[in-house]
Amino acid sequence: MGSPQPRIRIQVFALSVLTTMSFFSILMRRWFWFALLPTLVASGQMHPAAESTQSDLPVIGAAPPAGMIPPSPTWRYPNGETYVYGVEWHMFNAGVSKVTIQSDANQEHVSGVADSSGFVGSLYKVHDRFDAFFDPHTLCSSRVSKHTEEGAHERDTQINFNYAQHQSVMEEKNLKTGELKRAESDIGPCVTDVVSGFYYLASLPLQPGSTYNFEVSDGKTSKVKAYVEGREEVKVPTGKFETLRVKVEATSGSLQGKGTVWAWFTDDAGHIPVQMKSKMTFGTLMFKMQRIDKQ
Repeated sequence: MGSPQPRIRIQVFALSVLTTMSFFSILMRRWFWFALLPTLVASGQMHPAAESTQSDLPVIGAAPPAGMIPPSPTWRYPNGETYVYGVEWHMFNAGVSKVTIQSDANQEHVSGVADSSGFVGSLYKVHDRFDAFFDPHTLCSSRVSKHTEEGAHERDTQINFNYAQHQSVMEEKNLKTGELKRAESDIGPCVTDVVSGFYYLASLPLQPGSTYNFEVSDGKTSKVKAYVEGREEVKVPTGKFETLRVKVEATSGSLQGKGTVWAWFTDDAGHIPVQMKSKMTFGTLMFKMQRIDKQ
């Protein structure tokens, strides 16, 4: 009889692959909310104030409620620009994310796509689309839309914020089974979502040692803390940058304990998010800027 060692090695390898697939499925199901979206939300202030013109600036109204700091009069949204990021998982090419912001009537509209690819994509297929709308003057969210295709799961989700009734309404449809879900949650006079909350963050001074607290909602409200840890030089495909490293995590609510995100903003007036890292229970995803496409 032959040695059992080759069979044992094959069994161990198969178990390792199955374990990796299981871990990765959990990671990818959280990819969009806890790793891609910091990419989206951090991209608010693309241009230095010196390059802005009056026609490009939103009209700043009254200070947002709930203690939020109003955006600077020099604030400018990078409308018409798409940020493209490569995604890595344990040194593997995991996928690509693309984020675009446009002015849409009296709102700002952020759209994003996340697609798995390469070795990781062969293990677990992901194609997620995200749209968020918010008031450019107060940064209060108005609605969020998601379409997620993750492995065998396929869902459409809508979140609407009704400030008159102090309530958010989330409606979700399972596109495989037709099952419908609806959830209502209390909100304050102004909440951000996981996108516009970071637009708010990117507009702040981001001095090392500073801490910022605000609320976000993904259908349920969570309190979020952002801490500027310090300065750091990073190198990504688009070049080498002096950056400010910001740690972001939920301190209460539905997002608490589900992941920690670091975002590296360029240390200038632009605060361009050139790199992101999302650390979760079963691993870490890295997002590195590949290029910026302009319309």
